[in-house]
This record gives sequence, C-alpha cells and structure tokens, in this order.
Amino acid sequence: MEHIINKANILWGGIAVFLATVFGEFWYLFLGFLVFNIADYFTGVAKAKYTNTENSNKGLKGIIKKVGYWLVIAIAFFVARSLIDMEKIVGIDLGITIYFGWFTLAVFIINEIRSILENLTLLGVNVPSFLTKGLEVASKKINESGDKK
Repeated sequence: MEHIINKANILWGGIAVFLATVFGEFWYLFLGFLVFNIADYFTGVAKAKYTNTENSNKGLKGIIKKVGYWLVIAIAFFVARSLIDMEKIVGIDLGITIYFGWFTLAVFIINEIRSILENLTLLGVNVPSFLTKGLEVASKKINESGDKK
C-alpha cells in the first residue's frame, strides 16, 4: 500500500512541477479555470437535458468557445510579456501591461463560475443570492479596474 501511495505522490509532484513550469507560480489559477471550464460544460449539458434543449451543435460551440477562452488568455499574456520586453528596447515604461493577462483570466474565471451557478439554479439547486451578487460585484470591479489601467 505504501508503494502505491509513494507512486501517487511522485505522480502528483511531477504534475505540479510541470504546471508550475508552464504556467508559473500561480499555476493553480489556470488549473482552477480548467476545472471550472469542465464543470460549466457538464452543468450546461445537464441543464440542456433537464430542459429538453439538447443540441450537439450547441455542445460543440460550447467546447469551441472554451478553447477560445484559453486562446484569448494566451494572447493577453503574450501581449503583456511582449510589451514588457519591448519597454527595455524602446525605453518607455509599459509595466502596467502585465495586468492584461491577469485581468483576462480573472474575468473568465468569474464568468465561468457565474455560468455554473446559473446552470445549477436552473437545475433546482439552491444557490445563495449573496454568492451570485458578490460575483457580479467582483466582475464589475475587475472590469472597472481594467478600464482605469
């Protein structure tokens, strides 16, 4: 039994190191976003079954949309990193652009959570209103802060 636990720990450690290498210090935010993508997809499928509105085209569009989110996040981080690197060449302070990627990721995380909660509500799950309202406030604050920068 201890042998199996050791192998599982090694596997999990390897995954964590890989994620940290690819996504950096805050890899768990990206992993969380992936988990929310998957949860939103499955709660959306459950909602479609519950409301008799299943449609394979809608499901495919949902998957393509989620891949698109990841592409937008990658573009936002690439643009931010590129502008910061260019500031060394041009001599203009562009450090604020580092927030492009983080604001994009934050907005998408909040939107995914809101969508999951909406799907669960339609499935009859009692979701506390303070949670949905709190996420709405957070979303507005992030958008306003991004507009100011």
